[in-house]
Amino acid sequence: MFTGIVHSEGEVEAIEPRGGDVRLRIRCPGLSLASSSLGDSIAVNGVCLTAVDLDGESFAADVSRESLGLTTLGELRPGHRVNLEQALTLATPLGGHLVTGHVDGVGEVIERREEARSVRFRVRAPAALGRYIARKGSICIDGVSLTVNDVDGAIFGVNIVPHTIEITNVSAWKPGLRVNLEVDIVARYLERLLGHDAAAGISMETLRENGFAKSH
Repeated sequence: MFTGIVHSEGEVEAIEPRGGDVRLRIRCPGLSLASSSLGDSIAVNGVCLTAVDLDGESFAADVSRESLGLTTLGELRPGHRVNLEQALTLATPLGGHLVTGHVDGVGEVIERREEARSVRFRVRAPAALGRYIARKGSICIDGVSLTVNDVDGAIFGVNIVPHTIEITNVSAWKPGLRVNLEVDIVARYLERLLGHDAAAGISMETLRENGFAKSH
């Protein structure tokens, strides 16, 4: 598990093809690996990967064919900047929101607009994910926990403050860029637990049947 609070930027150092999938080596001088061990999870642009080699200021992780197809990791090239976050521990402040590192889909940045010292972005999500995105809810974009400002179907807006721009690769985001999206896990589980078609809406009767409202 992660929080979507990026610890450091890294840089893709090498990409090694391995029988249909790849091994990424990420240089990360700003990320302390002193307490990391082989097998630990590290999120790379929001994708949970397993460290298979640790070498001072870098680590390597294997990326499966499925992850390459479902995320933007297959588009990375040496020199690309990536957002990094080490796994959540019981002593980690939950400054963002609960993030699994399992990407739900790839979105596209469609607008970037400077607003005072912040930057506003509009992002188009895959149509199937639109129902999980709510105004003032949480979403993870390339590993960054963000608050949704507005929603119009599968298009949503976020506002990013200077600190986040400074410590992540957000400064390089521009229209046309494809980004990894993970919707709020609470929305996913709520739909599953209710056993309900979210597209049809939730009625008071549905809430009563599932213990979320009192019966008359």
